[in-house]
Amino acid sequence: MESTGEKHQENGLGAKPTVCFLDTIKDIFDTTQSGLATCGVVPFENSTNGSVVFTLDQIADRTGEYPDLSVCAEIYFDVHHCLVGRKQQQGEVEGQGQGGGLAHVERVYSHPQAFGQCTKFLREKLRGVETVDVSSTSRAATLARDDPSGSSAAVSSAVAAQLLGLDILARNIEDREDNTTRFFVLRRRDNSRSSSSNDDDEVPELEEVLTARRRRDHGGDRDIYSHTKSLASFTVPHRSPGALADVLECFRRARLNLTSINSRPSLAQPFQYVFFVEFEGHRLRDPEGRVADALANVAAVAQSCRWWGSWDNMR
Repeated sequence: MESTGEKHQENGLGAKPTVCFLDTIKDIFDTTQSGLATCGVVPFENSTNGSVVFTLDQIADRTGEYPDLSVCAEIYFDVHHCLVGRKQQQGEVEGQGQGGGLAHVERVYSHPQAFGQCTKFLREKLRGVETVDVSSTSRAATLARDDPSGSSAAVSSAVAAQLLGLDILARNIEDREDNTTRFFVLRRRDNSRSSSSNDDDEVPELEEVLTARRRRDHGGDRDIYSHTKSLASFTVPHRSPGALADVLECFRRARLNLTSINSRPSLAQPFQYVFFVEFEGHRLRDPEGRVADALANVAAVAQSCRWWGSWDNMR
């Protein structure tokens, strides 16, 4: 799990797991693929700053590093950022006028996603201060702590400040009060199981907790297709007119609502892309066969495709 995962067990994971914080999103994919972690939690999109391209780049799996990984759940997490660092000594603050409490800050570390969620604060309170991209918000807080001059700060969390003994210089610095990040829960498929079996049984406690929470929040009477989601990735022939439209038409014919579409460079050739689609419906709970039909038709018209998993819609 990456650094904003300190409270995930309070927001859907139920019983407290053993949590390991890793430096990068790729580390989470690697650790889950290797079997060293039962589940990995990665950010997928933010309500303010959009899709997390670092996660999409791993899901693209351009070199086949993650053949056994799938998405088994989603978690929504309200994200509140803090500016953390060392407070200026009282004698140094006097006479510095407006903003003196932050006047000693010369550089700010954080993850690019966090910077993108706090642009107003950075522009108004720290204009001209150097910003440095790092691999995670927890790494940013560590760098601020390790600066002996005390002139470094980090956009991170209150929990990170507490764990590292840092001061909170400003709270709730995100651009929007409703700043929310949606996380995917990854797990490794058990290759010994039948492909027709319910993969969700591999993580029964997580499935039970999230299903119960969905029913509590939304009721249990919604139709199966509207309260579940699936993720698939695919590529199309670059020079084939209408190839992308042909793939999307497969979902329309199956009456499956697309909830998001993203793309990242395939790196096979310049300006060729891997596409990612989320859609309503569950591959393993598909009473009308609509998901199966859509995926079969996509496989017939796409250059390559991969189903990444299905899960309960938590909103």
